[in-house]
Amino acid sequence: MSGTRESRGYQGVAVAVPVTVPYVRYSIRSAHWFLGRALRLLCEGAGITKDAIDGLCVASFSLAPDTAVGLAQHLGVSPRWLDHIPMGGAAGIVSLRRAARAVEAGDAEIVACLSGDTNHVDSFRQNTSSFSRFAVDAVYPYAAGGPNMSFAFLTQYYMRTYGAEPADFGRLCVAQRANALKNPLALFKKPLTLDDYLASRPIADPIRLFDCVMPCAGAEAFLVMSEDRARSLGLPYARALSAVERHNAFPSDPIQIRGGWVLERDRLYGRAGLGPEEIDLVEVYDDYPVISLMQIEDLGFCAKGEGPAFVRAHGFEVEGSFPLNTSGGQLSVGQAGAAGGSLGLVEAVRQLTGRPLGAQVPNARHALVSGFGMINFDRGLCTGAAILAAA
Repeated sequence: MSGTRESRGYQGVAVAVPVTVPYVRYSIRSAHWFLGRALRLLCEGAGITKDAIDGLCVASFSLAPDTAVGLAQHLGVSPRWLDHIPMGGAAGIVSLRRAARAVEAGDAEIVACLSGDTNHVDSFRQNTSSFSRFAVDAVYPYAAGGPNMSFAFLTQYYMRTYGAEPADFGRLCVAQRANALKNPLALFKKPLTLDDYLASRPIADPIRLFDCVMPCAGAEAFLVMSEDRARSLGLPYARALSAVERHNAFPSDPIQIRGGWVLERDRLYGRAGLGPEEIDLVEVYDDYPVISLMQIEDLGFCAKGEGPAFVRAHGFEVEGSFPLNTSGGQLSVGQAGAAGGSLGLVEAVRQLTGRPLGAQVPNARHALVSGFGMINFDRGLCTGAAILAAA
């Protein structure tokens, strides 16, 4: 496969105009409104009209009964390349990956990657109860449905297997809150100490309150185009070096303790021509801290099972030895449905172009972003990762 297009990194692909539609806890608006607002911000940020956007990628849980094509009609766009990415927390990576190949192939010149959701009162519970066939038939009817139960299961197993302590997860939550306090769009505005974390009420043993994301409404978006096009528009941009995805990895594992990143990380780094030691900041999907530890291990920053020791040895604030989730991540910014899968990508582009909403990682040249989505009781089905570089 050495000569195939798929085996190499991206050539001249830019990621630009990172935008966020500010999150709110609840909203009476539809997902269409949040996604439409994101498109407007993209056009304003790029100095273009929506007619210039000829590619569209959409990720949303609450867009139904519409799909991407229905949204296109609502937004009044006429793309010649269209994709709907129903992969939750992996959707941002997959959107970037497919949009980049479309730009390389000439199938689209400017692709808008939109992800977002609304959050009505009780809509999160309704989404959870009908999340998948597995949830409807085998989990929710027995009162074990929802992500809290699933991640309690995964967290408990991880702790038994690798000796992780509650404080190990707490250190990540505390560091991300410190990062979020510098981000004006983060929903959480109060400092968090490790004592606060350890004293917080139990939700689903061993999950505590601050292990859980807060559902909310909002959107994230970015544009994918050629570097030449970005320069012609005068846009700051990050270069897409590499991206991978893997679905339903290790199906014979009795419970998830590793993800598809293990199978794809050599390809991820090989395409980028970099190693883990050359990454300046990492944005992982963080609906619960156990999955952050799993990504740190599976992406090669430490060996499997060494996550607890890694956490004890590093600082994860923007100015720390391992800048992680520099906007605050979902645990302190909020989880706007499928927008959570693009939160890290949008933040990485801001960091690499020197325009973060919060604090700037010093000398940021390379960022790794990873995604994780579609949890089905004992595992997440979708994984992805991307490496971006400053232009």
